[in-house]
Amino acid sequence: MKNKKGKGRQKIPMKKIEKQVDLYSIFSKHFSGLYKKASELVRECDVDIGMVSFPHFFTLQLMQSFLIFSNPDMQLSESTQLVAAHARDRVKRLNSRLEELDTMKDAEFFRKNVYDELMKTIEELNAEELTQLEGWLNMIGSDLQNRLNQLEKEAKLHPLV
Repeated sequence: MKNKKGKGRQKIPMKKIEKQVDLYSIFSKHFSGLYKKASELVRECDVDIGMVSFPHFFTLQLMQSFLIFSNPDMQLSESTQLVAAHARDRVKRLNSRLEELDTMKDAEFFRKNVYDELMKTIEELNAEELTQLEGWLNMIGSDLQNRLNQLEKEAKLHPLV
């Protein structure tokens, strides 16, 4: 404990944010965090979650209205159940697509980093090394083309259908 270099995580005092720009920025970050958590719950637990955001002066009135009219034993109509099921399915499909896009973005980021590193290395090569690299790449290209031709011939001989 003696060799502690920094202060670590510290408690930030809660206080009203005066600047409107900062207020919107922080609200947006917190709301998107809540939305991510809610989406996670929908996807992993197969539950319905509704999120509503109101200015603080509406909140108490809204809560009272909700408590007066809510009934835990309320049965949903068949059409309402269908609408809810459709909405859940749509959320699942959109979350799945979002995950696909995130994976694609990560793969592209990785590919770009590899390309950048490769280009740095190539820029450091002299003329003789570049000629050797070119010959090696041509040989690999030829090997790949031969393998592709072989696979195409096999596919024609043994079609899947």
